[in-house]
Amino acid sequence: MAYSYQELLEKNRRYLWNPFTQMKEYLQDEPLIIERGEGVKLIDVLGNEYYDGNASVWLNPHGHNRRELNEAIIEQLGKIAHSTLLGMANVPSILLAERLVQLAPENLDKVFFSDSGAEAVEIGLKMAFLYWKHRGRPEKQIFLSMKNAYHGDTVGAVSVGGMDLFHASFDKLLFQTEKVSYPYPYRFPGTKEECKEACLRELRERLEEKGDRIAGLIVEPMVQGAGGMIMMPEGYLAEVEKLCRRHDVLLLVDEVATGFGRTGKMFACEHEGVQPDIMMVGKKLTGGYLPVAATLTSDEVYDAFYGDHEEVKTFFHGHSYTGNQLGCAVAIANLDLYEKERLVEYVAETSRLLADWLSEIGQLPHVGEVRQLGFMVGIELVRDKRTKEPYSWADKIGVRVCRRARELGLITRPLDHVITLMPPLAATPEDLKAMVRILHRAIREVTES
Repeated sequence: MAYSYQELLEKNRRYLWNPFTQMKEYLQDEPLIIERGEGVKLIDVLGNEYYDGNASVWLNPHGHNRRELNEAIIEQLGKIAHSTLLGMANVPSILLAERLVQLAPENLDKVFFSDSGAEAVEIGLKMAFLYWKHRGRPEKQIFLSMKNAYHGDTVGAVSVGGMDLFHASFDKLLFQTEKVSYPYPYRFPGTKEECKEACLRELRERLEEKGDRIAGLIVEPMVQGAGGMIMMPEGYLAEVEKLCRRHDVLLLVDEVATGFGRTGKMFACEHEGVQPDIMMVGKKLTGGYLPVAATLTSDEVYDAFYGDHEEVKTFFHGHSYTGNQLGCAVAIANLDLYEKERLVEYVAETSRLLADWLSEIGQLPHVGEVRQLGFMVGIELVRDKRTKEPYSWADKIGVRVCRRARELGLITRPLDHVITLMPPLAATPEDLKAMVRILHRAIREVTES
């Protein structure tokens, strides 16, 4: 049965609560209702086409409706859709775990599956916390994280997060953490190198003061995503790893947004040869098809839980759909496509063209900075370019620019006054150039009106 746009909108109003959405504004603003997707385009129920400029919340690498991924699901569906991973295994989950270990930094040896990036973070935190307890160091139970961080929306993930807009209202639910500054060179009163050194000094002092009680440090490697697409200065991540080693603190890297080629490397920590103790991945793992995430860790961490029944070292954590066969099967097909199409290398090469086209946006009078690593782009809008005066929240500048971009045929989402561009990794140069042109026009028209 086909429904009209108005009928679907009324059902949305009556029954559906959209995430990260102020429903009053949403229902007053002719919201999109997507019917299908083809390649890098989304098509709504009225037949209008839009570039998927945020890869459906950063998770679609190959574009929509890929034959190879569709077929992988259909083939697996003919065998079994799901059986539990609790106390037993299944074929696709074993094969995917092997594939992930082969791709990951060399000291990551074991894979624990879940359903979302936030859950992968929760699992990593629990692993790190219990690791020290099982090793006879129960005093190490504090987590160190970065200001302005985003690691997901479950309680543990929010506890190590640092975005007041998202997290402050839940303060009574959260456990206490330590936080240090993530380097933000554009907003630092000095050079990029001075920003890096100041943040490293703050981290060093915190570890010297409390390192004997800190279980792990969690960080978004190379790019702080939802915090505004903030790029780490060169060499910062490698120094973070050294400090963790010096103070016997586990290093947890959240690659949910940055992993699987988004930054021009398979994993962002590869840019500086960093070897984490625990790594969380999700989003692009299944090609944007099904909710599968994973927490990877070392044999050293795994072995801390390995023991006899009476020792009660079992990792008591799991989800109903952990290691779901359909999700794992399409994830394997997804990784096959990465290899076949050399997708990570393509992003590294094509990102140079993208940088050239973005440079024109950087010349606009209300663009303070354009930040890019691979196909991760943040465009910071400012009221005054010379003083870097930001727009206020009430200006809704990001919302307005993205609304205009939608009218011009591009879907993306703002991070307050930062416009993001996170296209599917398989987007052609022609697609990318068209997306940048739309953003250029939308920013110019809205900020100069």
